Parts: sequence; C-alpha cells; structure tokens
Amino acid sequence: MKIKRLLFCLALLAAATCLQAQAPAGQAAGEAQATRDVRQLSKQEIDEIADLSVLQRMAAGYAKIGDGERLTWTYERLYALFPNSGDYAFALAALHARKGDKTKTYDILLKMKEQGYGIDLVNDKRFEKVADTELWQYLSQSLKANMAPFGEGKLAFELPKGDTLYESLAWDPKRQQLLVGSARDGSIQLVSKDGKLKPFIQPDATNGLWGVYALAADAPRDLLYVAAAASTYFRGFSEADLGKSAVFKFQLSSGKFLARYLAPGEGTHTLTSITVGKGGQMFVADGRRNVIYRVDGDALKVVAADPNLKSLRGLAVSDDGKLLYFADYMLGIFGIHLATGKGFAVEYNPASLALGGIDGLYWYDGTLVAIENGMRPQRVMRLTLSPEGSKITRVMPLDVARPEFKLPTYGAVAGDKLYFIANSQRNLYGQYGDLKQDAVPEPVKVFESDLRFAWGQTGINTSVMPVRAAPLDEGKKLMQTKPSLMDGPEPRVEPETPETKKSDDKKGD
Repeated sequence: MKIKRLLFCLALLAAATCLQAQAPAGQAAGEAQATRDVRQLSKQEIDEIADLSVLQRMAAGYAKIGDGERLTWTYERLYALFPNSGDYAFALAALHARKGDKTKTYDILLKMKEQGYGIDLVNDKRFEKVADTELWQYLSQSLKANMAPFGEGKLAFELPKGDTLYESLAWDPKRQQLLVGSARDGSIQLVSKDGKLKPFIQPDATNGLWGVYALAADAPRDLLYVAAAASTYFRGFSEADLGKSAVFKFQLSSGKFLARYLAPGEGTHTLTSITVGKGGQMFVADGRRNVIYRVDGDALKVVAADPNLKSLRGLAVSDDGKLLYFADYMLGIFGIHLATGKGFAVEYNPASLALGGIDGLYWYDGTLVAIENGMRPQRVMRLTLSPEGSKITRVMPLDVARPEFKLPTYGAVAGDKLYFIANSQRNLYGQYGDLKQDAVPEPVKVFESDLRFAWGQTGINTSVMPVRAAPLDEGKKLMQTKPSLMDGPEPRVEPETPETKKSDDKKGD
C-alpha cells in the first residue's frame, strides 16, 4: 500500500464528509479511480503506514471525529516507529486508560518510569478507570518522583530580555570568552561572566550575515564559524534571500569577515547546528533538509544525507576526528565513519534510556553530552561510549528538571563546563517570525553544567540493545527509500598502542 497515493484526501483535519483515499497502487485502471473512506482503514492498513506527517494528520483527524479505536491504532503505530518519543508513549497510555485497559496502560507507564520520564498523573481524569490498584499508586508516585530537580549545575548569568532570540553560544578558550548569537538581528556579541554584552560582529554589506542559529570556535586556527539563515525570524532579511542559509567564517580574535559558504541546491535551507573537529574539520547540519555538510575548498559538500531522518539537530566529533555523531529529534543518536562515510546507529538499552528530543549534542572526554528538551522532564545527560564508539554503556544525568529549564537548546563546552541557553524563547514567535501579540520576553538564562559531575560513579547501566533495527528497516521498506546511512558497520576497534593506553588511563568515567 503506497501511502502517499493512498491518502490523497485526508480531510479528517477539516471535515468528516470527505474521508476518502485513493485506491492502492496496482489495481486495474478503472478501479484505481475509486476512492475509499479513511474511516474504514483496518489496523493492518494503518500498520503499513510509515509516513510521520500522514500518521500525525490521521491522529488529529481521528481525535476530532471521536474514532477512539483508529486513534489508538494510529498511536500504536507511531509509538512502534518512534519508541524514543515520550509524547506518543504517553498519549497511547492515556487512550488505553480511557478504555480501562490496566495491563496496557501500566506496561507503557512502567517503561516510561524506568526510562526516567516524569509525569504528574494525580489529577489527570483520563486515568480514572485504572487508578484503583496498588500498582497504580506505585507508578503514579514514581513518575511524579522523577520530576524532582537533580544536579549540581547552576545559573551562570542572565542576558538582557528583549526581541533578540539568542539561540547560540561559542567558547573562545584562548581569550576565555563566551560569544552569543542572535537569530533576530544577526549580531554576535562577547559575553562577560556577569552577562554583560559587548558588540563584536554585526551584519553589514561586507559580510551579508543573516540570523545566527549556531556558532563554533576553532581557536587553534583563530576562526569562528557561524551558521546563519535568511528566515522570517531575521528582521533584516530581503525577499531575494529568503530561504537561503550559509556558513560564515570570521577571524575569532578580531571579528574580521573571511568567507561565506552557501548551502547548495534550490529550495529552502536552514543550517542549525555546527561543530569543529580535529584538524579544523567543520561540519554543519541542515535541519530542514536533513543533510550534513563540510567545507571543501570554497563550497559546502555533502557528508551525509538520509531520507529516513526526521529532524536533524546537534553534531559532535570524537577527539580523534574519526567519528561524527548527530542527533535526530525523533530517532535518537547516530554516527558516521568520516573515513568511509558509512553510518551506524548508536546502540543502547531502551528499557533504561530514551534518546528522543535531543537538541544540543557535544563531545567531552570520550563521552557524549546531550541536551534533551523533548524529554519530560528536560535534562542534560552524559553518555559513556564503548571503546569503538558505537554503543552507550553507561548514563549519568547531569542536570534534570532544573527551575531554569524552559526549552534548553544549544550551548558550548568550556573546559569542564557546558554553558547553554536554558530558556530559549523561540516559542514566543509566530509563523512569520515576529513576537506573538501576547508574548513577553524574559531575560535569557545561561546555565552551567559540570561535565565531570559524579565522574567516578557508575551511573545508569545500559546493557546494549539495538532498539531501532526493526522499525528503521520496516520504515525504509514501506517508504521505498534509498539505503539508510544508519546501516553501516560498527566502528572498528583499533589495536591499542602505548600512546593510546597512556591517554585512556587519564580518563575517568
């Protein structure tokens, strides 16, 4: 069943009188003109759909017309395809609870509790039919306990409130200086330890800079890379530039403009994450196109692209420059062998860890550090990797459910600290880029997490399981996409040398 042809009239979203769909491909020419009522789809037919946007529209439509059975089937499908999404898991648990199905409700909530989700169910009327057992009391209390703030991080400073949309930070280790970029006015400013701002780079006719989405400093080469986009959020955009995105290169010490690398290809681009690895390798992610680029000569060239990705976010490079990691907001964390371009899924145990909702991703001393703002509660996690880098073996929460966390997004590693925007205010802006009518900007809180927190402790053991294998393989088959970059082999464990042994002995966690 080819879904894009099947559901050409998913008018569930607008009215219940046009719930029709095109007949499956392969029927006779006369029969193919017939349409079907989407309200008559069977569970088996829904289980064949792998298109996220179609499933989301179906869920909204079934909820609107009150078709609880097909709504449940749709969320079961979404949860099967995207097991890292707590929103789908919780919505499915609520649907089972409304039917009084304690077994299915408890199974989902128990798994969510073990994964670290925190939810207050005390006054949630959807769960009334299942809230009369000792097991329910245990689950509801445990899920509420998971909401408790945790960690020893702290508010580093606040940036002045205003229509600035500060979304990105970078660290200059040579001058011990943070930099912050604005998606609204395209400015880059130096930040003192008490949050005072000093102008550094402004958009002008020479550099043509747009709204700033990500920053990365390459101190050894005295370079600052800026991922910027001519989106509607940027007040200074021209209609001719709308939809363009580029990496801008400046001198880190002076702010002098050096070069611009435009995202290649037609259509809209949004470069949203950038990182620099060993030897000055620069990588940037196009969050709209789900493509990763690097600078090659005077242009951006594709490093990886995959039709199965949903929402590409943070990037991180291993210290040796061999592995590039990236986060997909829906699917979790993946890696790429930079020498070969082969990709691999980073394996872990889904019973004790959920890796959906990651925005920022950073490399620190043999570990990955992830900012999960799509998690309940929002949190910063340190992920210890196996020697070859393809498996998560232990997890340590660094900061969880802190009062400052209101959509934490991106930041920068500064020595043993991670500084990041703790209360991104992007949700205050409408679809055309302006502040919503009732929006009231707050001071921007920059949070500081200690990357060596509980460094010698074991943390959460995540005995490895490849959680994604079946859903991704199934999804690729149904969507008839190209082979996935996540299908590559695991990284090879290189023979240990006296030099690497000496380096490893210095590492803790």
